[in-house]
Amino acid sequence: MNSTTVLWFRRDLRLADNPALLAAAESADRVLPLFVLDDRLRRHSGAPRLAFLYRCLRALDESLGGRLVVVRGKPANVLPRLTKEVDANEVHISADHGPYGAKRDRAVADALGETRLVSTGSAYAIPPGEITKSDGHPFRVFTPFYQAWRRHGWPTPAPTADPDGIRWANGVRSTGIPADPALPKGMHLPNGGEQAAQQQWREFDVAGYPDGRDRPAHPATSRMSPYLKFGCVHPRSLLADLHGPGAETYRKELAWREFYADVLWHQPDSARDYYQPRFAKMRYDSDNAAFEAWAYGRTGYPIVDAGMRQLLAEGWMHNRVRMIVASFLVKDLHQEWTRGARWFLDHLVDGDLASNQHNWQWVAGCGTDAAPYFRIFNPVTQGRKFDPDGEYARRYIPELASIEGAAIHEPWKLTNPPANYPHRIVDHADERSEALKRLAEIKD
Repeated sequence: MNSTTVLWFRRDLRLADNPALLAAAESADRVLPLFVLDDRLRRHSGAPRLAFLYRCLRALDESLGGRLVVVRGKPANVLPRLTKEVDANEVHISADHGPYGAKRDRAVADALGETRLVSTGSAYAIPPGEITKSDGHPFRVFTPFYQAWRRHGWPTPAPTADPDGIRWANGVRSTGIPADPALPKGMHLPNGGEQAAQQQWREFDVAGYPDGRDRPAHPATSRMSPYLKFGCVHPRSLLADLHGPGAETYRKELAWREFYADVLWHQPDSARDYYQPRFAKMRYDSDNAAFEAWAYGRTGYPIVDAGMRQLLAEGWMHNRVRMIVASFLVKDLHQEWTRGARWFLDHLVDGDLASNQHNWQWVAGCGTDAAPYFRIFNPVTQGRKFDPDGEYARRYIPELASIEGAAIHEPWKLTNPPANYPHRIVDHADERSEALKRLAEIKD
């Protein structure tokens, strides 16, 4: 008797190193490949991330020979209907450890009744919640987590599934992959899908990563974050391919992603609320004009403005610059971290809830890191140190194209500052003092 199972793709849009796909193929004669357009998730995704998702889905559909079934609806309603339609005994997934994803999967399992929801693997080298301290409590600081993570280890990559060797179910109506939403004028996104991820990884020079990763003008970072977000590549595959100089530095960056996923797993409220609750008592400003100047790259601080303009142009921002612009919003403009985190999620193609929210809290001084709030990035010092020739600033701020060298980072000091570039909206030294004053107000 022929049997059918459903493979529900989510954050695993690939054929290589996909244990859930292999498990589905082994469990039945035919496999129905499915993606559910969940409006709950799409509502909270900005246009860049949605466009990239749809491009990844088109690439997956092509690798499956046009067999991907895409259906819009609430998963707890869609899955029972489809499993009944194809007479499937199981639905196979990779585990989702996010707050919404875990709750959604419990609802789907209940709605499926006697049809089993089978979870194999996850989006991480080591699933969140699996590593704890000796007393069973979760880690709150990265370094000991990383040491335990390394000791624990992870499986080798799973074999790549051959789509021609799997019998795919058919006859189910697909609503199709939506057209890309409108993007900000001039925005250019990376190519989507598994092959694009593999090509990007092949082009990455890991040996040059330790020295070049903090220089935003140089192409020294891997740019793998969008592909990791949607599972076009698994971190386990990258870890297995890391060798030689630079490998340890890059491995730690992958571990940061796993650490923040673990933090969110243990404390799901930290996606919206303060990891350290006392910081919710701090005085914050809500000046919309100041926020807009930050959001659209008009603060008068070139390293900040270049970063925000890069975000609007590419749906991505260099990691060092993400820290600089976040510090400027929270500690120079005294705005709440949640506002900046939301803007990032609306515009980042790689917007990941765990990494984005907890990196913002780290910069804001209210997160998991043991370092104090008074770590305040000086935008001029940061610009001179990490963009010493001004190449990055000039790339995204054409108003400053004629200014040579590090002088670009303090245009207000020039004899003839550019008339079409805004004067700095605040004085960093004054705002640093104000930030520390507000910190003193909430000390226990």
